[in-house]
Amino acid sequence: MNPPVRRGRTLRAAGALLVLAPLAACGGGDDGETLTVLAASSLTDVYGELATDFEEEQGVEVEFSFGSSTDLAEQAADGAPGDVLSTADQASMQVVEDAGASGDVVAFATNVLVIVTPRDNPAGIEGLDDLVDATWVRCADEVPCGRVALGVLEANGVTAEPASLEQDVRATLDKVISGEAEAGLVYATDAVAAGDDVETIQIPGSEGQLTSYFAAPLEDAADADLARAWVDLLTSETGQQALTDAGFTLP
Repeated sequence: MNPPVRRGRTLRAAGALLVLAPLAACGGGDDGETLTVLAASSLTDVYGELATDFEEEQGVEVEFSFGSSTDLAEQAADGAPGDVLSTADQASMQVVEDAGASGDVVAFATNVLVIVTPRDNPAGIEGLDDLVDATWVRCADEVPCGRVALGVLEANGVTAEPASLEQDVRATLDKVISGEAEAGLVYATDAVAAGDDVETIQIPGSEGQLTSYFAAPLEDAADADLARAWVDLLTSETGQQALTDAGFTLP
């Protein structure tokens, strides 16, 4: 599993073994305690923001391992260490539930797919039909953003083939920001996070291909109460406002 990282960094080493420092035995707020959150890469920015106040209120340190929901769920189901799992689809969370490795699951946000291009849109992309003549990228089929992309493309009769399939949505976004791709299919929230580095083109009807986000404390969490507190934050007024500000919609 991907190693935990400080707020704001996203790991790309899919499938690598997660090695965690020992966590405090129990008791939210104990000195030196760490909450480890495994989360879909599209949650990188908003989770970093939420962690700041959470750390102050709980007296703990929050570490993240960001990556594809599919990889993280499989690793959590296999018993890899972590306290909370957040996925960008129900299928990934179901893997953990079926393994008996999660507590109560909550749905806390939704997202839609958009097209992004490098700043100033040099290829003149205006919609999905323009992808046929462009160098474009999307997520791999087996991860949530890839499955959503397949649905959107099929619904719009688009058969253009991507130049590459990326392991998660942030890797897809990075290809566009760097100029390696003329366009990419990413979540609306990733376009918001990229700011002026990209141009965003809405996809008509994409609301019919919503992706939903789920979170749950893991059964082997070092502190069950602390893990539940993070999940509760996501559905609180504070959490929902932060998600909305980041471009998510609410379930």
